[in-house]
Amino acid sequence: MKIATFNINGIKARITALSDWIDDTQPDVAILQEIKSIDENFPREIFEDKGYNVETHGQKGFNGVAILSKLPLEDVSRGLPGDDADEQARWIEATVVGEKAVRICGLYLPNGNPAPGPKYDYKLAWMERLYHRAQDLLKLEEPALMAGDYNIIPQVEDAERPDAWRDDALFRLESRAAFQRIQNLGFTEAFRACQPGSGHYSFWDYQAGAWEKNNGIRIDHFLLTPQCADLLNTCWIEADVRGREKPSDHVPVWVDLAA
Repeated sequence: MKIATFNINGIKARITALSDWIDDTQPDVAILQEIKSIDENFPREIFEDKGYNVETHGQKGFNGVAILSKLPLEDVSRGLPGDDADEQARWIEATVVGEKAVRICGLYLPNGNPAPGPKYDYKLAWMERLYHRAQDLLKLEEPALMAGDYNIIPQVEDAERPDAWRDDALFRLESRAAFQRIQNLGFTEAFRACQPGSGHYSFWDYQAGAWEKNNGIRIDHFLLTPQCADLLNTCWIEADVRGREKPSDHVPVWVDLAA
């Protein structure tokens, strides 16, 4: 089972590019962030015609997540548990039924800037709820993963210029500690399990020639439960997508599971 997570930065602006990418790469499952569309306006027919089941959790003009799957989707839920008053569409779950069933959790974690401040408080509170959902997933003792745009730079080697990010919400100590706390529950960070070292990024800003200078950061991640990690074949970043016409500022990250 080949699964990609991809922050598309707006379905309206990227529909042609996304459709072409789907045709080129044929993921079994695509986990999308920042669709910036209400559910009714998401162009599901385009992907259904390609053989995908489509589930969305949308929001007008902001945020929004989706799962596209060639395989059946069961037990779909929307919204990160723990705060029914949270109106931001940042979490979707479904079980993908292949050779083995895998619980897929797609997320778009809050950016949190400016920090400190209310937006940063919201980010940390959201990560606390994520921690509790992660605990529940582990209790199931089944293959499950949490994937998407975490808006977290985990380590110094995950930024080309780490000093430029020291006071940013993506790299503040509290943010990285919250991410590590979740991982320490027993999750495997798929990319680092397969690829050590620096120079691997999933986001390049549109400003100041960041792509051309490879001034990037790695903020899109897969966290796997132990049962899912046992199925991991490989994980990679499809960096060349950033150089295409009208690209997102993110690129797809992939895992290949024996499922």
